[in-house]
Amino acid sequence: MLIPMLIVRDVPEAITFLTRVLDFELASALPEEAPFYAVLTRGSDELHLNLTPGEGRFGHCSAIVLCDDVDVLFASFRARGLSVPARADSPVHEGPLNQTWGTREVYIDDPSGNTLVFQQRNVCEQGRR
Repeated sequence: MLIPMLIVRDVPEAITFLTRVLDFELASALPEEAPFYAVLTRGSDELHLNLTPGEGRFGHCSAIVLCDDVDVLFASFRARGLSVPARADSPVHEGPLNQTWGTREVYIDDPSGNTLVFQQRNVCEQGRR
């Protein structure tokens, strides 16, 4: 099993975003009063957060989160306040898109600039194009 770790500038800020908007649950934060490390879960998956202050030292990580229906999931994130950027250089940040390699994906940046790729596999087999 691999467990991704995101390097963040503010652990409480990352916990708030990931739990309130993106369906993760907080499993633990150390120490509780001013965490520098946290473990979140989403189903049987884990995501770890590590505080690394200092400009340019955070926000360079990414992780893929597999899901059954990226469109339904994205709509639920929007309903919970996800702000979608207008990025001409990366329309996959604006909403789910079919990729040439057979997946449907949306990229969501956390407040520190890390990217979570919500990916639905076998899109062509399910009739989406």
